Amino acid sequence: MGKPHAAPVAVIGMACRLPGGIDSPEQLWEALDRGDDFVTEIPIERWDADEYYDPEPGVPGRSVSRWGAFLDDIAGFDPAFFGISEREAIATDPQHRLLLETAWEAVEHAGIEPARLAGSRTGVFIGLTHGDYQLVAADAHAIEGPYGFTGNNFSLASGRIAYALGLHGPAYTADSACSSSLLAVHMGCRSLHDGESDLALVGGASIMLEPRKMSSGSAQGMLSGTGRCHAFDVAADGFVPGEARSCCCSNAWTTRSGTGTGSWRWSAVAPPTRTATP
Repeated sequence: MGKPHAAPVAVIGMACRLPGGIDSPEQLWEALDRGDDFVTEIPIERWDADEYYDPEPGVPGRSVSRWGAFLDDIAGFDPAFFGISEREAIATDPQHRLLLETAWEAVEHAGIEPARLAGSRTGVFIGLTHGDYQLVAADAHAIEGPYGFTGNNFSLASGRIAYALGLHGPAYTADSACSSSLLAVHMGCRSLHDGESDLALVGGASIMLEPRKMSSGSAQGMLSGTGRCHAFDVAADGFVPGEARSCCCSNAWTTRSGTGTGSWRWSAVAPPTRTATP
């Protein structure tokens, strides 16, 4: 487990897109305060939930869950704004595209003109674990095209942001399953404390585009058959997947950091070792 940081890290800008049409940290806080529930049935635009649903656990190729929390718009993107051709944009995982937009917005939320970051020691640390678009592209025989690799490789999610902004800091993409974005936070904090970066863009995205992972998760007994996460409750029967994209702009804490939106006091990483759970 890592040692606590010597000093906190300031969060000076944030941006997000979340289920329920949430498009700002303020709206997220208001939704939490109200206790909003954004779980819905799987939209037909993603896939036909009825075709893959079966309330009986263990049915091959079927899922006991037909629910999730979904983003409203995952297709909207202005490729010309980022100097990307329409052909490349179509071949690019929507998670990469959405992270580009969110990173840009987080920088602006921090009061920084994005163009001024060119050549700076700004690091990009992204958490990703879903590669659904690779499966969709492979099924459509599009993965073999000129942008099939760069549009879907996890490493390019962070590299694309660094390239678009002209950054000269490190760019890493981490995959540690559901903790991927938290690991990205840890990596960003370490980079700031080690003096590797002067500014860190930390974010993550999760989008569900096809049903096979849900069928697999259901076969392992991971998904809730009631469509709700009953955390720390005797009624707990699995989790409900959700979508999100978010990004934070951070730097080392100074006396001027009090005007920011918050801070990370410290972080640590522990191995996924065995527990008492059977």
